[in-house]
Amino acid sequence: MPQQVNHQKQSKATLIYAVVLGLTVWFSVILQFMISTQAYVQTGRTFGGSLIQIISFFTVLSNILVGLCLVAIVLKPASGFKSFFASNSVVTATALYITIVGLVYNTVLRGLVHLEGLFTITNELTHAFNPLAFIIFWLFFAPKEKLGWAKAAKWLWFPFLYLVYILIRGAIYHFYPYPFLNVDKLGYQRVIINSLLMMMAFVVFDLLFFSLNRWMAGKSIK
Repeated sequence: MPQQVNHQKQSKATLIYAVVLGLTVWFSVILQFMISTQAYVQTGRTFGGSLIQIISFFTVLSNILVGLCLVAIVLKPASGFKSFFASNSVVTATALYITIVGLVYNTVLRGLVHLEGLFTITNELTHAFNPLAFIIFWLFFAPKEKLGWAKAAKWLWFPFLYLVYILIRGAIYHFYPYPFLNVDKLGYQRVIINSLLMMMAFVVFDLLFFSLNRWMAGKSIK
């Protein structure tokens, strides 16, 4: 009976945390789209072009994934959406992505651009608060399973395909969302080195999350 009560308390705490964080994440993402779209349109971009520009940021994509995972976790009826986005593999992969977002911004990019007003709010939420809060959620609330190595390998496809997309799009439109990927300023040799370093970081944290997930899954089974 005490174990069942503890499980119920944990489930309730998980639900509350997921709802509050989910609302915060979607607020920050929607706010980002609203103010950035307006700013891009004022510079002459089309509305559609502005949307594509915004989702070309890994930060935005990762925060959207966080929001989708939290919505899936909160949903009660079983569905394909819930079974995918609330799965241990996808939630852990998302924790990996948002961790990289927080680390790269706060160690490499913070302070490079001066922001004011609503841009400051959404910037801090998407780069600092949301990453930290979701890592806490993953550590203490998200269910854990002993996943196979194939799952961990699949987690690397998203950042790799994103990198390919950015380099191809950048070659066409000369827009690079992050300075360390700017081929026009750094050249391909430097960008390739930076890209390899980024992928190495993803591999290291991929292994970290995979190992931690298996260890925590083993503890929960006992």
